Amino acid sequence: MLKHQGGCHCGRVRFEVLASATINVSECNCSICSKSGYLAMIVPEDRFTLMSGEDYLTEYTFDTGSAKHLFCKHCGIKAFYIPRSHPEGVSVNARCLDPGSVDKMNIKTFDGQNWEKYYPNGKADSYLN
Repeated sequence: MLKHQGGCHCGRVRFEVLASATINVSECNCSICSKSGYLAMIVPEDRFTLMSGEDYLTEYTFDTGSAKHLFCKHCGIKAFYIPRSHPEGVSVNARCLDPGSVDKMNIKTFDGQNWEKYYPNGKADSYLN
């Protein structure tokens, strides 16, 4: 495990996340992920630290309201959020990680348009990282 740092475009929101140098991410085809180009790296909550910018975050929810999409109020970037699949975890946008700490990124596609088919109980069983 190593510390990856990242943040939003304007730099007001900054975070650290513990993960290996090779990360596993999912590219989801749901409406919000596909429109924003989000690459999800899901980690347990205790491996994520918000370093700065809490006051710049604003929350957006839709459909079931389970996922807590957090955006920087200033630049509009969603660097991380609380996912519906892992409400006790954090989904980090791998595209928001600073260059230099990721050796390899394994990208897996996920059919989020058919969420209920894959997660009928509303929650995933394991973490990607």
